[in-house]
Amino acid sequence: MGAHQPVDEAELLGLLERAASELRVKAWIVGGYVRDRLLGRPHLDLDLVVEDGDALELARRFAAAANAAPPVTFERFGTAQVTLPGRLVEFVNARAESYASDSRKPHVRRATLEEDLRRRDFTVNTLLMDLDGNVHDPLGGRKDLESRVLRTPTDPARTFTDDPLRMLRGIRFAAELGFTLAPELLPTMRELRNRLAPPVISVERIADELRKMLESPRPKLALELLDEAGLLEVILPEIAACKGVAQTGYHTHDVYGHTLLAVKHTTADLLLRVAALFHDVGKPKTAKGDGTFIGHEEVGAEIARGALERLRFSQREVEVVTRLVRLHLRPVFYRSEWTDGAVRRLARDAGAELGRLMALARADIAASAYPEPEKLDELQARLDAVREERPSRLAPLITGDEIMRARGIGPGPEVGRIKRKLEELVIDGEVAPETAAVVDYLTKHPNL
Repeated sequence: MGAHQPVDEAELLGLLERAASELRVKAWIVGGYVRDRLLGRPHLDLDLVVEDGDALELARRFAAAANAAPPVTFERFGTAQVTLPGRLVEFVNARAESYASDSRKPHVRRATLEEDLRRRDFTVNTLLMDLDGNVHDPLGGRKDLESRVLRTPTDPARTFTDDPLRMLRGIRFAAELGFTLAPELLPTMRELRNRLAPPVISVERIADELRKMLESPRPKLALELLDEAGLLEVILPEIAACKGVAQTGYHTHDVYGHTLLAVKHTTADLLLRVAALFHDVGKPKTAKGDGTFIGHEEVGAEIARGALERLRFSQREVEVVTRLVRLHLRPVFYRSEWTDGAVRRLARDAGAELGRLMALARADIAASAYPEPEKLDELQARLDAVREERPSRLAPLITGDEIMRARGIGPGPEVGRIKRKLEELVIDGEVAPETAAVVDYLTKHPNL
């Protein structure tokens, strides 16, 4: 097996068949691997359900045959995981599980293969493949796969009550695969939407599904389905609050509709899409009733911070998104009359997120009837030019220690004020971008 490429499928199936044969157990590949194999989509991880035998013992035998590390086992759930180059293989005994109304920990018991399949989320994930590569379809999942429909193997109320996260998974699969939800699913989701909250479902699991929706080819569809299912107000109440907030000017939709369009016009960059989702989230709180939303970018940045911290985004991710929300109007308001200093300030303030900020501005404009989208091309050219200046006018050229020595003063807010003033003079082109020139200017202007 190569160390840097996934194990070949034929070799993998051969090793699994050998291990199962040696132990005389009956095992099936089930779920996403089989579904995506039939759809022609890559899916490197495998789930095996053991119908007759011990999943943990099979995992140990397979790991030995594959020269892999011993499996990681979860005996309470009867599962084990074996890691191979580029692949994760999970083994589980056929089981049934359900969640109590106030717990996120499932009750698990051994079950027949049919019981195991019926407790799964959607029929397209109940397809089985034997270790010779033959597909079996005990619950009609292949027909739903061909019709591109997501349907639960049993009554959807039972399916979603057993694990409420399946409501989000269904919406995520629709966004990833372009499937439609069976007609009975959305009404059931609306009835059970309050189950999708801690302590039954952890914030981390909810956030993981949300991330996958936003990274999918159809993030707008995911948000629309969340809204139709009544789940948007449960997991993203800040976005739900944008519904019905009217806008004027070049906007063609309310704040919510505009937000969805902006997300649609972004590329599959998670933090860019999160920023698009939250870029106008401050408008409901700043609406004056006359089509103005003064300061919504600052208010929105703080709302976004609170929402993302609640959803357990990392601090770095939170800082990236809040910076983009805070700055999102700057490129949109660009005019050719801007000085080079104004362009430099934008580049400085955006820093490493300048590319994402420009992409957000393009999505924001594309989501409205704004008449001058080409102005962002002009701004981009000017940004490229000021960032290529050598020596750079964007880099700090004097330290606090140098200011204190030149002025004969001690530490304090005055040092920071002088430093910021000197940086602005360099950015505006009034002082040469060299440390010696900055120190000389400071010395010659004692009243700076």
